Amino acid sequence: MNQQKSYRTAFIFLTILFFLWGFITVLVDSLIPRLREVFTLSYFQAGMVQFAFFGAYFLLSIPAGYILSKIGYKRGIILGLVTMAVGCLLFYPAASYRIFGVFMLGYFILAGGITILQVAANPYVTILGPEKSASSRLNLSQAFNSLGTAIAPVIGALFILSDKVMSSEEIAFMTEAEQKDYYIAEASAVQTPFLGIAAFIILIAVVFLFVKLPKIGDTAASNDYGKVLKNKNLILGAIALFFYVGAEVALGSYMVNYFLSLELSETIRDTPFMRNIAEWTLNSGLTESSSMAIVGVFVTFYWTGAMVGRFIGSYLTKIMNPAVVLSVFASCAIGLLIITNFSTGLVAMWTIIAIGLFNSIMFPTIFSLALDGLGDDKPQGSGVLCTMIVGGAIIPPAYGYIVDSFSFNIAFILVMLCYAYILYYGYRNKRRQVAI
Repeated sequence: MNQQKSYRTAFIFLTILFFLWGFITVLVDSLIPRLREVFTLSYFQAGMVQFAFFGAYFLLSIPAGYILSKIGYKRGIILGLVTMAVGCLLFYPAASYRIFGVFMLGYFILAGGITILQVAANPYVTILGPEKSASSRLNLSQAFNSLGTAIAPVIGALFILSDKVMSSEEIAFMTEAEQKDYYIAEASAVQTPFLGIAAFIILIAVVFLFVKLPKIGDTAASNDYGKVLKNKNLILGAIALFFYVGAEVALGSYMVNYFLSLELSETIRDTPFMRNIAEWTLNSGLTESSSMAIVGVFVTFYWTGAMVGRFIGSYLTKIMNPAVVLSVFASCAIGLLIITNFSTGLVAMWTIIAIGLFNSIMFPTIFSLALDGLGDDKPQGSGVLCTMIVGGAIIPPAYGYIVDSFSFNIAFILVMLCYAYILYYGYRNKRRQVAI
Protein backbone atom coordinates (compact mmCIF):
# COMPACT_ATOMS: atom_id res chain seq x y z
CA MET A 1 0.00 0.00 0.00
CA ASN A 2 2.85 2.41 0.88
CA GLN A 3 4.51 1.63 -2.45
CA GLN A 4 1.25 2.34 -4.30
CA LYS A 5 0.94 5.72 -2.49
CA SER A 6 4.57 6.49 -3.37
CA TYR A 7 3.87 5.68 -7.02
CA ARG A 8 0.78 7.93 -7.02
CA THR A 9 2.72 10.88 -5.54
CA ALA A 10 5.52 10.44 -8.07
CA PHE A 11 2.98 10.23 -10.92
CA ILE A 12 1.32 13.51 -9.86
CA PHE A 13 4.63 15.40 -9.76
CA LEU A 14 5.76 13.94 -13.08
CA THR A 15 2.45 14.92 -14.69
CA ILE A 16 3.10 18.52 -13.57
CA LEU A 17 6.35 18.32 -15.54
CA PHE A 18 4.53 17.08 -18.65
CA PHE A 19 2.22 20.10 -18.41
CA LEU A 20 5.19 22.44 -17.89
CA TRP A 21 7.22 21.46 -20.93
CA GLY A 22 4.15 21.35 -23.16
CA PHE A 23 3.27 24.86 -22.04
CA ILE A 24 6.77 26.25 -22.60
CA THR A 25 7.25 24.53 -25.96
CA VAL A 26 4.20 26.24 -27.48
CA LEU A 27 4.68 29.54 -25.61
CA VAL A 28 7.92 30.08 -27.53
CA ASP A 29 5.85 30.14 -30.76
CA SER A 30 4.31 33.37 -29.46
CA LEU A 31 7.78 34.89 -29.38
CA ILE A 32 8.35 34.75 -33.13
CA PRO A 33 6.52 38.02 -34.01
CA ARG A 34 8.39 39.73 -31.14
CA LEU A 35 11.74 38.22 -32.14
CA ARG A 36 11.44 39.57 -35.67
CA GLU A 37 11.18 43.08 -34.27
CA VAL A 38 13.61 42.81 -31.33
CA PHE A 39 16.33 41.28 -33.53
CA THR A 40 15.14 42.66 -36.92
CA LEU A 41 15.00 39.15 -38.41
CA SER A 42 13.83 37.75 -41.69
CA TYR A 43 11.05 35.12 -41.61
CA PHE A 44 13.68 32.47 -42.35
CA GLN A 45 15.79 33.50 -39.34
CA ALA A 46 12.73 33.57 -37.09
CA GLY A 47 11.82 30.10 -38.33
CA MET A 48 15.22 28.81 -37.23
CA VAL A 49 13.85 28.86 -33.68
CA GLN A 50 12.05 25.57 -34.42
CA PHE A 51 15.23 24.02 -35.80
CA ALA A 52 16.96 24.80 -32.51
CA PHE A 53 14.18 22.89 -30.72
CA PHE A 54 14.29 19.77 -32.90
CA GLY A 55 18.09 19.97 -33.11
CA ALA A 56 18.30 19.64 -29.32
CA TYR A 57 16.27 16.42 -29.45
CA PHE A 58 18.43 15.02 -32.22
CA LEU A 59 21.78 15.91 -30.64
CA LEU A 60 21.07 15.46 -26.95
CA SER A 61 18.59 12.59 -26.51
CA ILE A 62 21.14 9.75 -26.56
CA PRO A 63 23.64 11.62 -24.32
CA ALA A 64 20.71 12.32 -21.96
CA GLY A 65 19.94 8.59 -21.80
CA TYR A 66 23.59 7.93 -20.92
CA ILE A 67 23.56 10.61 -18.19
CA LEU A 68 20.34 9.21 -16.72
CA SER A 69 21.79 5.74 -16.50
CA LYS A 70 24.61 7.23 -14.41
CA ILE A 71 22.73 9.62 -12.10
CA GLY A 72 19.23 8.12 -11.98
CA TYR A 73 15.78 9.42 -12.90
CA LYS A 74 15.28 11.86 -10.01
CA ARG A 75 18.61 13.65 -10.45
CA GLY A 76 18.04 13.58 -14.20
CA ILE A 77 14.71 15.37 -13.77
CA ILE A 78 16.34 18.03 -11.54
CA LEU A 79 19.15 18.44 -14.10
CA GLY A 80 16.58 18.92 -16.87
CA LEU A 81 14.71 21.56 -14.84
CA VAL A 82 17.86 23.49 -13.97
CA THR A 83 18.95 23.39 -17.63
CA MET A 84 15.56 24.77 -18.70
CA ALA A 85 15.82 27.60 -16.14
CA VAL A 86 19.28 28.56 -17.44
CA GLY A 87 17.90 28.69 -20.99
CA CYS A 88 15.02 30.97 -19.90
CA LEU A 89 17.39 33.29 -18.02
CA LEU A 90 19.54 33.72 -21.15
CA PHE A 91 16.54 35.34 -22.87
CA TYR A 92 17.10 38.40 -20.66
CA PRO A 93 20.56 39.44 -21.93
CA ALA A 94 19.65 38.27 -25.46
CA ALA A 95 16.70 40.69 -25.58
CA SER A 96 18.52 43.51 -23.75
CA TYR A 97 21.48 43.54 -26.14
CA ARG A 98 19.47 42.30 -29.15
CA ILE A 99 21.89 39.46 -29.91
CA PHE A 100 20.03 36.73 -31.78
CA GLY A 101 22.87 34.24 -31.31
CA VAL A 102 22.51 34.47 -27.53
CA PHE A 103 18.77 33.94 -27.83
CA MET A 104 19.31 30.86 -30.01
CA LEU A 105 21.81 29.53 -27.48
CA GLY A 106 19.29 30.14 -24.69
CA TYR A 107 16.52 28.41 -26.62
CA PHE A 108 18.79 25.47 -27.50
CA ILE A 109 19.64 25.10 -23.78
CA LEU A 110 15.94 25.37 -22.88
CA ALA A 111 15.11 22.70 -25.47
CA GLY A 112 18.01 20.61 -24.12
CA GLY A 113 16.45 20.74 -20.66
CA ILE A 114 13.09 19.66 -22.10
CA THR A 115 14.89 16.83 -23.92
CA ILE A 116 16.40 15.57 -20.65
CA LEU A 117 12.95 15.72 -19.03
CA GLN A 118 11.40 13.81 -21.94
CA VAL A 119 14.07 11.12 -21.80
CA ALA A 120 13.68 10.82 -18.01
CA ALA A 121 9.95 11.29 -17.43
CA ASN A 122 8.47 9.16 -20.23
CA PRO A 123 10.10 5.87 -19.19
CA TYR A 124 9.73 6.71 -15.49
CA VAL A 125 5.95 7.00 -15.86
CA THR A 126 5.86 3.61 -17.61
CA ILE A 127 7.49 1.87 -14.64
CA LEU A 128 5.33 3.45 -11.91
CA GLY A 129 3.07 0.42 -11.81
CA PRO A 130 2.18 -2.70 -13.79
CA GLU A 131 3.62 -2.95 -17.32
CA LYS A 132 0.20 -3.74 -18.80
CA SER A 133 -1.13 -0.31 -17.77
CA ALA A 134 2.02 1.62 -18.81
CA SER A 135 0.37 3.03 -21.96
CA SER A 136 -2.64 4.21 -19.96
CA ARG A 137 -0.45 6.10 -17.46
CA LEU A 138 1.66 7.69 -20.19
CA ASN A 139 -1.45 8.72 -22.14
CA LEU A 140 -2.83 10.44 -19.03
CA SER A 141 0.44 12.32 -18.39
CA GLN A 142 0.66 13.29 -22.06
CA ALA A 143 -2.93 14.57 -21.87
CA PHE A 144 -1.75 17.19 -19.38
CA ASN A 145 1.15 17.94 -21.74
CA SER A 146 -1.50 18.70 -24.38
CA LEU A 147 -3.40 20.82 -21.86
CA GLY A 148 -0.23 22.92 -21.51
CA THR A 149 -0.01 23.33 -25.29
CA ALA A 150 -3.68 24.39 -25.40
CA ILE A 151 -3.31 27.05 -22.67
CA ALA A 152 0.03 28.49 -23.84
CA PRO A 153 -1.33 30.40 -26.89
CA VAL A 154 -3.81 32.24 -24.65
CA ILE A 155 -1.08 33.19 -22.16
CA GLY A 156 1.17 34.20 -25.06
CA ALA A 157 -1.55 36.43 -26.48
CA LEU A 158 -2.15 38.09 -23.10
CA PHE A 159 1.43 38.64 -21.96
CA ILE A 160 3.65 38.52 -25.07
CA LEU A 161 1.43 39.67 -27.94
CA SER A 162 -0.97 41.89 -25.99
CA ASP A 163 0.13 45.10 -27.70
CA LYS A 164 0.69 45.86 -31.38
CA VAL A 165 3.78 44.45 -33.05
CA MET A 166 4.85 47.12 -35.54
CA SER A 167 6.03 46.37 -39.04
CA SER A 168 9.54 47.31 -40.22
CA GLU A 169 7.96 50.05 -42.39
CA GLU A 170 6.25 51.60 -39.35
CA ILE A 171 9.47 51.44 -37.34
CA ALA A 172 11.36 53.16 -40.16
CA PHE A 173 9.12 56.23 -39.77
CA MET A 174 10.02 56.59 -36.07
CA THR A 175 12.70 58.91 -34.74
CA GLU A 176 15.85 57.31 -33.36
CA ALA A 177 14.67 57.95 -29.76
CA GLU A 178 11.23 56.41 -30.50
CA GLN A 179 12.87 53.36 -32.05
CA LYS A 180 15.08 52.93 -28.99
CA ASP A 181 12.07 53.14 -26.65
CA TYR A 182 10.14 50.71 -28.85
CA TYR A 183 12.93 48.12 -28.83
CA ILE A 184 13.25 48.42 -25.04
CA ALA A 185 9.50 47.77 -24.71
CA GLU A 186 9.77 44.82 -27.13
CA ALA A 187 12.67 43.35 -25.13
CA SER A 188 10.66 43.68 -21.92
CA ALA A 189 7.74 41.81 -23.53
CA VAL A 190 10.11 38.88 -24.13
CA GLN A 191 12.02 39.11 -20.83
CA THR A 192 9.30 39.41 -18.21
CA PRO A 193 7.33 36.21 -18.98
CA PHE A 194 10.48 34.09 -19.18
CA LEU A 195 11.97 35.47 -15.96
CA GLY A 196 8.73 34.38 -14.29
CA ILE A 197 8.92 30.96 -15.95
CA ALA A 198 12.57 30.55 -14.88
CA ALA A 199 11.60 31.33 -11.27
CA PHE A 200 8.76 28.80 -11.41
CA ILE A 201 11.02 26.10 -12.91
CA ILE A 202 13.63 26.65 -10.17
CA LEU A 203 10.85 26.33 -7.57
CA ILE A 204 9.77 23.01 -9.10
CA ALA A 205 13.41 21.81 -9.11
CA VAL A 206 13.71 22.65 -5.37
CA VAL A 207 10.46 20.76 -4.70
CA PHE A 208 11.87 17.70 -6.53
CA LEU A 209 14.95 17.84 -4.29
CA PHE A 210 12.73 17.05 -1.32
CA VAL A 211 10.09 14.85 -2.98
CA LYS A 212 10.61 11.18 -2.23
CA LEU A 213 10.46 9.37 -5.55
CA PRO A 214 10.54 5.58 -5.60
CA LYS A 215 13.86 4.17 -6.82
CA ILE A 216 13.02 1.75 -9.59
CA GLY A 217 16.01 0.54 -11.53
CA ASP A 218 17.58 3.92 -10.87
CA THR A 219 20.86 2.91 -12.48
CA ALA A 220 21.10 0.90 -15.65
CA ALA A 221 23.13 -2.29 -15.61
CA SER A 222 24.98 -1.27 -18.74
CA ASN A 223 25.57 1.75 -20.94
CA ASP A 224 26.08 -0.33 -24.05
CA TYR A 225 23.91 1.27 -26.72
CA GLY A 226 24.91 -1.56 -29.04
CA LYS A 227 22.80 -3.89 -26.91
CA VAL A 228 19.78 -1.57 -26.98
CA LEU A 229 20.06 -1.00 -30.73
CA LYS A 230 19.82 -4.77 -31.28
CA ASN A 231 16.29 -4.70 -29.86
CA LYS A 232 14.17 -4.93 -33.01
CA ASN A 233 10.96 -3.76 -31.33
CA LEU A 234 12.68 -0.63 -30.01
CA ILE A 235 14.12 0.28 -33.43
CA LEU A 236 10.80 -0.28 -35.19
CA GLY A 237 9.14 1.84 -32.47
CA ALA A 238 11.70 4.61 -32.99
CA ILE A 239 10.84 4.65 -36.72
CA ALA A 240 7.12 4.78 -35.83
CA LEU A 241 7.79 7.76 -33.54
CA PHE A 242 9.71 9.51 -36.34
CA PHE A 243 6.75 9.10 -38.69
CA TYR A 244 4.18 10.09 -36.06
CA VAL A 245 5.87 13.37 -35.08
CA GLY A 246 6.54 14.18 -38.74
CA ALA A 247 2.93 13.51 -39.79
CA GLU A 248 1.40 15.47 -36.90
CA VAL A 249 3.64 18.51 -37.37
CA ALA A 250 3.26 18.46 -41.17
CA LEU A 251 -0.54 18.51 -41.00
CA GLY A 252 -0.59 21.15 -38.26
CA SER A 253 1.98 23.40 -39.92
CA TYR A 254 0.33 23.51 -43.35
CA MET A 255 -3.31 23.25 -42.26
CA VAL A 256 -4.03 26.97 -42.69
CA ASN A 257 -2.58 26.84 -46.21
CA TYR A 258 -4.73 23.80 -46.99
CA PHE A 259 -7.86 25.57 -45.74
CA LEU A 260 -6.99 28.60 -47.87
CA SER A 261 -6.64 26.33 -50.91
CA LEU A 262 -10.19 25.10 -50.21
CA GLU A 263 -11.36 28.76 -50.26
CA LEU A 264 -13.19 28.32 -46.97
CA SER A 265 -13.21 31.88 -45.62
CA GLU A 266 -16.37 32.84 -47.54
CA THR A 267 -18.08 29.57 -46.55
CA ILE A 268 -17.29 30.27 -42.89
CA ARG A 269 -18.67 33.82 -43.21
CA ASP A 270 -21.88 32.45 -44.75
CA THR A 271 -22.41 29.72 -42.11
CA PRO A 272 -23.78 31.27 -38.88
CA PHE A 273 -22.43 28.54 -36.56
CA MET A 274 -18.94 28.66 -38.10
CA ARG A 275 -18.94 32.45 -38.16
CA ASN A 276 -19.86 32.59 -34.45
CA ILE A 277 -16.92 30.32 -33.59
CA ALA A 278 -14.52 32.48 -35.59
CA GLU A 279 -15.87 35.73 -34.14
CA TRP A 280 -15.68 34.42 -30.58
CA THR A 281 -12.09 33.22 -31.05
CA LEU A 282 -10.84 36.26 -32.94
CA ASN A 283 -12.73 38.63 -30.62
CA SER A 284 -13.03 41.10 -33.48
CA GLY A 285 -15.25 41.90 -36.43
CA LEU A 286 -15.06 38.96 -38.80
CA THR A 287 -15.59 41.05 -41.90
CA GLU A 288 -12.44 43.02 -41.08
CA SER A 289 -10.31 39.93 -40.50
CA SER A 290 -8.04 38.37 -43.09
CA SER A 291 -8.89 35.05 -44.71
CA MET A 292 -5.82 33.55 -43.03
CA ALA A 293 -7.02 34.56 -39.55
CA ILE A 294 -10.54 33.27 -40.21
CA VAL A 295 -9.49 29.77 -41.28
CA GLY A 296 -6.56 29.75 -38.84
CA VAL A 297 -9.00 29.82 -35.93
CA PHE A 298 -10.06 26.25 -36.71
CA VAL A 299 -6.53 24.82 -36.46
CA THR A 300 -7.02 25.16 -32.68
CA PHE A 301 -9.49 22.26 -32.85
CA TYR A 302 -6.79 20.02 -34.36
CA TRP A 303 -4.54 20.46 -31.30
CA THR A 304 -7.44 20.46 -28.83
CA GLY A 305 -8.53 17.13 -30.32
CA ALA A 306 -5.14 15.69 -29.39
CA MET A 307 -5.68 16.74 -25.76
CA VAL A 308 -9.22 15.32 -25.56
CA GLY A 309 -8.09 12.12 -27.29
CA ARG A 310 -5.34 11.53 -24.74
CA PHE A 311 -7.78 11.65 -21.84
CA ILE A 312 -10.02 9.20 -23.72
CA GLY A 313 -6.99 7.14 -24.74
CA SER A 314 -5.83 6.82 -21.14
CA TYR A 315 -9.06 4.94 -20.42
CA LEU A 316 -9.10 2.93 -23.65
CA THR A 317 -5.51 1.71 -23.26
CA LYS A 318 -6.37 0.64 -19.71
CA ILE A 319 -9.26 -1.62 -20.72
CA MET A 320 -7.94 -2.70 -24.14
CA ASN A 321 -4.67 -3.90 -25.62
CA PRO A 322 -2.74 -0.64 -26.35
CA ALA A 323 -1.37 -2.11 -29.59
CA VAL A 324 -4.95 -2.68 -30.82
CA VAL A 325 -5.95 0.90 -29.88
CA LEU A 326 -2.89 2.21 -31.76
CA SER A 327 -3.81 0.20 -34.88
CA VAL A 328 -7.43 1.38 -34.79
CA PHE A 329 -6.46 5.04 -34.34
CA ALA A 330 -3.91 4.85 -37.19
CA SER A 331 -6.57 3.25 -39.42
CA CYS A 332 -9.00 6.07 -38.57
CA ALA A 333 -6.35 8.69 -39.44
CA ILE A 334 -5.80 7.04 -42.83
CA GLY A 335 -9.56 6.86 -43.41
CA LEU A 336 -10.00 10.56 -42.61
CA LEU A 337 -7.16 11.48 -44.99
CA ILE A 338 -8.85 9.51 -47.77
CA ILE A 339 -12.15 11.32 -47.09
CA THR A 340 -10.53 14.77 -47.08
CA ASN A 341 -8.69 13.89 -50.31
CA PHE A 342 -11.98 13.20 -52.09
CA SER A 343 -13.96 16.02 -50.48
CA THR A 344 -14.24 19.78 -50.65
CA GLY A 345 -15.44 22.57 -48.39
CA LEU A 346 -16.32 22.01 -44.74
CA VAL A 347 -16.23 18.20 -45.04
CA ALA A 348 -12.59 18.34 -46.13
CA MET A 349 -11.83 20.80 -43.32
CA TRP A 350 -13.45 18.91 -40.45
CA THR A 351 -12.13 15.50 -41.51
CA ILE A 352 -8.52 16.70 -41.42
CA ILE A 353 -9.13 18.51 -38.11
CA ALA A 354 -10.51 15.25 -36.68
CA ILE A 355 -7.15 13.57 -37.31
CA GLY A 356 -5.88 15.45 -34.23
CA LEU A 357 -8.18 13.30 -32.09
CA PHE A 358 -6.63 10.11 -33.47
CA ASN A 359 -3.06 11.43 -33.28
CA SER A 360 -3.59 11.79 -29.54
CA ILE A 361 -2.56 8.38 -28.21
CA MET A 362 0.16 7.66 -30.75
CA PHE A 363 3.22 9.20 -29.07
CA PRO A 364 2.68 7.74 -25.56
CA THR A 365 1.46 4.37 -26.86
CA ILE A 366 4.33 3.92 -29.33
CA PHE A 367 6.76 5.02 -26.59
CA SER A 368 5.50 2.53 -24.00
CA LEU A 369 5.27 -0.35 -26.51
CA ALA A 370 8.82 0.31 -27.72
CA LEU A 371 10.20 0.28 -24.15
CA ASP A 372 8.32 -2.88 -23.23
CA GLY A 373 10.73 -5.48 -21.84
CA LEU A 374 13.84 -3.25 -21.80
CA GLY A 375 14.15 -3.30 -18.00
CA ASP A 376 17.18 -1.36 -16.75
CA ASP A 377 18.03 -0.31 -20.31
CA LYS A 378 14.98 1.99 -20.50
CA PRO A 379 17.03 5.22 -20.15
CA GLN A 380 19.03 4.33 -23.27
CA GLY A 381 15.87 3.17 -25.05
CA SER A 382 14.19 6.45 -24.19
CA GLY A 383 17.20 8.33 -25.56
CA VAL A 384 16.93 6.50 -28.87
CA LEU A 385 13.18 7.18 -29.09
CA CYS A 386 13.45 10.88 -28.24
CA THR A 387 16.12 11.31 -30.92
CA MET A 388 13.50 10.35 -33.48
CA ILE A 389 11.37 13.38 -32.61
CA VAL A 390 13.58 14.93 -35.30
CA GLY A 391 10.91 13.64 -37.68
CA GLY A 392 9.17 16.95 -36.96
CA ALA A 393 12.02 18.73 -38.75
CA ILE A 394 12.23 16.37 -41.75
CA ILE A 395 8.75 15.22 -42.78
CA PRO A 396 7.14 18.72 -42.89
CA PRO A 397 9.65 20.17 -45.42
CA ALA A 398 9.22 17.04 -47.57
CA TYR A 399 5.44 17.48 -47.33
CA GLY A 400 5.77 21.16 -48.29
CA TYR A 401 8.00 20.30 -51.25
CA ILE A 402 5.39 17.85 -52.59
CA VAL A 403 2.65 20.49 -52.18
CA ASP A 404 4.80 23.01 -54.09
CA SER A 405 5.58 20.50 -56.84
CA PHE A 406 2.17 18.83 -57.11
CA SER A 407 -0.73 19.45 -54.73
CA PHE A 408 -2.04 18.86 -51.22
CA ASN A 409 -3.83 15.73 -52.46
CA ILE A 410 -0.54 14.16 -53.52
CA ALA A 411 1.23 15.32 -50.33
CA PHE A 412 -1.43 13.57 -48.22
CA ILE A 413 -0.11 10.27 -49.62
CA LEU A 414 3.17 10.87 -47.74
CA VAL A 415 1.23 11.35 -44.49
CA MET A 416 -0.87 8.26 -45.21
CA LEU A 417 2.33 6.22 -45.55
CA CYS A 418 3.44 7.52 -42.12
CA TYR A 419 0.19 6.34 -40.55
CA ALA A 420 0.34 3.06 -42.49
CA TYR A 421 3.67 2.28 -40.82
CA ILE A 422 2.21 3.13 -37.39
CA LEU A 423 -0.69 0.78 -38.18
CA TYR A 424 1.84 -1.94 -39.01
CA TYR A 425 3.74 -1.31 -35.75
CA GLY A 426 0.55 -1.60 -33.70
CA TYR A 427 -0.45 -4.81 -35.50
CA ARG A 428 3.05 -6.24 -35.03
CA ASN A 429 2.97 -5.52 -31.29
CA LYS A 430 -0.46 -7.15 -30.95
CA ARG A 431 0.96 -10.33 -32.52
CA ARG A 432 4.12 -10.04 -30.43
CA GLN A 433 2.18 -9.73 -27.18
CA VAL A 434 0.00 -12.70 -28.11
CA ALA A 435 3.16 -14.74 -28.79
CA ILE A 436 4.62 -13.74 -25.39
